[in-house]
Formats: sequence, C-alpha cells, structure tokens
Amino acid sequence: MNSENFSISEKIVSPSYIRQGSQARRSHEQLIRLLLEQGKCPEEGWSESTIELFLNELAVMDSNNFLGNCGVGEREGRVASSLVARRHYRLIHGIGRSGDIAAIQPKATGSSLLNKLTNSVVLDILKLSGVRSVASCFVVPMATGMSLTLCFLTLRHKRPKGRYIIWPRIDQKSCFKAMITAGFEPVVVENILEGDELRTDMEAVERKVQELGAENILCVHSTTSCFAPRVPDRLEELATMSAKYDIPHVVNNAYGVQSSKCMHLIQQGARVGRIDAFVQSLDKNFMVPVGGAIIAGFNESFIQEISRMYPGRASASPSLDVLITLLTLGASGYRKLLAEQKEMYTYLAQELKRLAAAHGERLLHTPHNPISLGKIQRTQPHITGHVSGWPPDTEQQVCDSTGLHAVHQAGVWGQGGCPW
Repeated sequence: MNSENFSISEKIVSPSYIRQGSQARRSHEQLIRLLLEQGKCPEEGWSESTIELFLNELAVMDSNNFLGNCGVGEREGRVASSLVARRHYRLIHGIGRSGDIAAIQPKATGSSLLNKLTNSVVLDILKLSGVRSVASCFVVPMATGMSLTLCFLTLRHKRPKGRYIIWPRIDQKSCFKAMITAGFEPVVVENILEGDELRTDMEAVERKVQELGAENILCVHSTTSCFAPRVPDRLEELATMSAKYDIPHVVNNAYGVQSSKCMHLIQQGARVGRIDAFVQSLDKNFMVPVGGAIIAGFNESFIQEISRMYPGRASASPSLDVLITLLTLGASGYRKLLAEQKEMYTYLAQELKRLAAAHGERLLHTPHNPISLGKIQRTQPHITGHVSGWPPDTEQQVCDSTGLHAVHQAGVWGQGGCPW
C-alpha cells in the first residue's frame, strides 16, 4: 500500500480509519528506512510483522516473483513445492554470481540487497562484540572448517611458495582437515602446561618459523575458543611474530564472538601485530541452524579477495537466518545475551566445583578460558596413546585421569528458562 492507494481507500472506508492504518504502516516503514540508511543492527528488536513485511518487500523485487514473468534461462528461481518457497520467503535465487559471492544479481535485486544488508549488520555486531577496528566481513554458506579452507586457498595466490601452516595444537578435527583439504602441510606445535592450562609455546612456534623459513610458510593458524584445559592462543604474541616475519595470520574464532575476552584478543592482536582474517560460526554465536560462518578482517581488499575465491553462487539461507535473528534480537537483545553468558559461566563454574568436591575431584583452574571448563575424574582408568587420524609425530598428551568438559555458550539459560 502506497500513499496513492491509501487515498483511494478513503473513498471506500472512513478517512479517519484509513489514516490510522496508514500511520501504522509508516511505523514499520520507518524502521526499514533506518536499516537501509544506517546498515546497522537496530537498537531494539523488530516485531515479526515488521520483519515479514520487509522480507516480502525484498522478495517481490526478485524476477522469479514478477507478475506475468516467464523465465527461460537455466536458473530462474523455479521451485516445485510451495512449502519450500514459503520456507525461504520466496527468495530463491541465492546470493552472488559465478565470479563473486558478494556480487549483485541482475535477476535478484531483493536477494542482493538482503546479502549486502546482512553483511553490514553482522559487521556492526562484530564491532559491538569487541573488535572495533574490523573493516569488512561477509557471511558464507559453509561452516567454520570449510570457511578456513577458503581463507587458506586465497592466501595460496599471495604466497605461491607457502607450503606449511604453523598450527599450535588443538584437538579438533575440522580445523586440522581445513588445512589438509586446502593442500597444505600442518606443522603441529605442541602446547606447554602452565598450571592446569595448556598454552601456546611461543618459543617453539618461532623456532619452527626459523627452521622452515618464513617464505615457505603460508600462514599461522591460531585459535581462540577451545575446550579446557586448552586456553585461547597467545594472539598478541602470535600477531607480533607474524608481523615480524611478514607471515599471514588466520584466526579460528569458531564460537568466540559471544566472548568479550576472545574478541578482545583479536582486537589487540590486530592493534599490535598482524591478523589477516578471523572466522566464526553462525550457529554457535547467533543461534541459527548449522551451515554458515562469518569471514572477517582488517583489510577490506583482502576480505574481498576471499569472497571472490568462492566458486559460483551460494545459498542465501544462512544470511537470511542470521538477519532475521539479529533483527528480532536487536543490538540490546544481543548485548543482553552476552551479559547472560558471562553470568551463567560463573554459575556453571561454581556448580561444577561443588559437584567435583562432593566426589573427591576438582575443577581445573583455567582462568584464560572464558567459555569451557574441565573437571578431573580420578575414578576412570588411565588413558594414553596416539590421537586417531593425526600425523604420527603428534602424540596425545599423557593424562593421569579422564575428564568432563562443559561449554557455556550464549543462549543457554538458567532456571528461569528461555526469555522468548
């Protein structure tokens, strides 16, 4: 309904009533206008009716929804099931073009606008969460591991001699396979035990750089969010070393957006040294279905290079899901989730400590890990040996006992339950 249609409607229904309806419509349009003008997450969350109005407006801009349209191309947004069409709000074309996931689609103006707005809103949230100087980001319809692979493949063109990736060890298969899939040789650097914490061995990392030669190293691959007793890498020191030897630095920040400590480490690393890109999961940080990630960095041109490396068009589902979620929460709602994560982490630590004491066990002291906790269980048998699937020179650290891990992420509530 535009102003002309409202004027015509006054001839059918009382003008005073039509004006009320028109004012109600304008209140929705005002929110949409601010989003388009500012490209930022709204401070207060939108109602479902405003979000659906906005998405329907975007959908009618795509050629598959044009009245009387009869597309004869190989890709015209055809969908056999109306249920599938409704699930995607009839935004069927996806995002990007064959040469660039961030490119505009001539047949899909609405989907292209959705893509640009989502990237802009997500960038605003990354800044809100602590990485104030981040310059650019984009949502990619792949989980964290494949998104890291995309970063490594982009670096291949910048460092053709690069064969090795320096990787302070973390026992998580997807980040290891990300390097293998990209065709590089991971150089696993064992961590050192400091108290109960496994921390980055900076001396060993630098020795490897000198031993292999900086020109033969594709990048340093560091980690923030991880399971106790592992704690986030010494990002500032790794970033400083990367700048010293002119080696790219990629950070696996899988579920670190929700942690002010992890985001602070990235911000500080970029300030004192070098961080080329950092990758985070959508589902772990924004409570959406699995299948999307955010690739972000401090050099806009390099992030654009990564987006151009993605082959072909891409699914718009992850972008649509995270945009709907952030418009629902608003900036204030997301800040509230971050605050609750800190509160519930403290509560979880207290309760696990009490549980451990009741069974003659103890909670590991890992103050540098703001997300994960580990509890020693001395009632289980001794375990040692090699980690299945890892290189033969990577030995499992000997454990005197097995353990229990607990991870607290945003979106896990206490006895009060979910607020929605």
